[in-house]
Amino acid sequence: MSESSPLPPVRLTTEAELARDALATPLLSRAARLARWAGPDTRVGAGGELVEEQLSGAADALGLTGDDAAATASEAWRVAVDTGLVEIVDEEEGTVAAGADLALLTSGAPQDVLGVWLTALEAVLADASVPDLDDLVDAMEGGGEIDFSSLDWDPEAEAEFLDGVLGNLYLLTVSEGGAGESPVPLPALAASMIVPDDMGEPTNDVLEQVSDAMMRLDDQFRLLEPVGLVDFQPVDETLMADTDEESSAAADDADVSRYGMVRLTPLGLYGLRARLLESGRSAPAVGDLADKGADALLDGTAAFPPTAARAETEQWLARREPLPAARELLAAARGGDAGAPLRRLHCQQALSLVGLEAEPALREVLDDAELGGLARVWLSEHGAADVPPPSEAMIFWLTIDTIAAQLAAEGNSAELQGLVEGLAQQHGGFFAAAWRVDHPATPDVLEAMGRLHPDKKVAKEARKAAFKARSQQGG
Repeated sequence: MSESSPLPPVRLTTEAELARDALATPLLSRAARLARWAGPDTRVGAGGELVEEQLSGAADALGLTGDDAAATASEAWRVAVDTGLVEIVDEEEGTVAAGADLALLTSGAPQDVLGVWLTALEAVLADASVPDLDDLVDAMEGGGEIDFSSLDWDPEAEAEFLDGVLGNLYLLTVSEGGAGESPVPLPALAASMIVPDDMGEPTNDVLEQVSDAMMRLDDQFRLLEPVGLVDFQPVDETLMADTDEESSAAADDADVSRYGMVRLTPLGLYGLRARLLESGRSAPAVGDLADKGADALLDGTAAFPPTAARAETEQWLARREPLPAARELLAAARGGDAGAPLRRLHCQQALSLVGLEAEPALREVLDDAELGGLARVWLSEHGAADVPPPSEAMIFWLTIDTIAAQLAAEGNSAELQGLVEGLAQQHGGFFAAAWRVDHPATPDVLEAMGRLHPDKKVAKEARKAAFKARSQQGG
C-alpha cells in the first residue's frame, strides 16, 4: 500500500456494535475473566507474568483443557496486564489487583471499551512479530541478551512487513471492486508484498519467498484471530506434510482455500483504521463529513469511489431539510478555481438524491452563469413545469464545465473520449464557438479534446481552438 495515495473511505458499523464485538473476542473476554479471578494469593514474576504454579488455576478459571491450556491462559494474562485490567501492586512481592480499566468493560462508553481493545490489539501485533519461543531460547546469549543475527530476524523489518500486509488487506477490503467482505487467499496477500508490480512471470526464487512469507503469515494470523482482527482459515496442514502423498494427491489443488484464507472483521477494519490515523495517514470513513458544511462534502467526496460518495452524501442529506440543504450545496458549488467543475458535478449528483422540496432553491439560480445550466437539468429531470430554455452561451459553458469535471474525476477515460467524439460529430462548428467560452478551464478542455479525438483533422481543430482560448485568457 502506497503511503502517498489516498485511501478509499471505509464503512464502519456503529461504535456500540464494535464495542460488543470487542467484548466478545476470545482474547479480551479471557483477559477480563482472569482479571476478575485474580486475588490476594495471585503471584506474578518480574515481567508481570503469572508464576508457573498458578497457570493451571488460571486455565481452570477459563474452562481450558488440553496441551495448550496453560499457554492460552498465559497469553490472556499478559493481555490483562498490558491493557490495565490487572495492576501490579507490589513488584517485589508479585501481588496484583484489579486494574482501573476493568470497570470500563462493564460501565464505560463504547469508546472506552474500544480503547481497551486497541491496547490489546497492539500487544498481540507485537507478539505476532516475534519469532517462535524455542528459536528465541536458542538465540539467547550467556548474558541473557538475544543474538538477533543468529535468528536471521530483524524486529523492525518484521513489524514493517506485518504492517504492510495488514495495510494491503485493508486496502483490498475498502476498495471499490476489491475483496469487500470476501476472504483473501493467503498466497495473494503474501505475493502483494514480495512480487514486484512490473514482474511478469515470477522466478522460482520469488515464488520460494512468497511461500515462506505465506507460512509466516499463517502463524501470525493464527495469533491475530483470537483478538478479533481477522477471520482466518489456516493453511491445510496436509500441504506441509512430508508424508501421506496419496492423501495430498487426492486433494483438489485448484482449491485455493487450502492455502489459507483471511478477511478483516468489522472490528478489524476499525482497528486498522485507528492505527492508520495514529500513524498520520488519512483514512476516511463514510459518515465523517455528515456534520460538516457542503463545501467539505463536495471537496471531500471528490476522491471517493461512486458508491462511497453516494453513501456519504446520503448521510449528509439525512441530517438536513431538503430545501436548505439544496441551497447550501449550490452555494458551495460556485467558484472559478480548478476544483470547481468537479464540485459542481458532485453537487449535481447530490441534488439528484433530493426530492421536489428543493425546487425553489434550483429556480433561484436559473439566471446564475455557473449554476443555471445544472439547475435546468435538475428541474427537467424532476418534471418541473415552466423551465426556461438555456441560451447557447449557457449550453457551451455547461459543456466545458462538464468535460472539465470529467477530466478531473477520471482523466482521459473511454467514456470521456466517447463524449468528445459525440460533441464534435453533432456540432460541426463546436470548436469555432467553444474557444470563446468564458470559463477558466476552456483551454485545458479543448487541449484534452485534441488529445482524445481519434480523427486527426478534428484533433487539429481542437488544438487550434485551445491556442485561441489561451491567448484570449492572456496565457
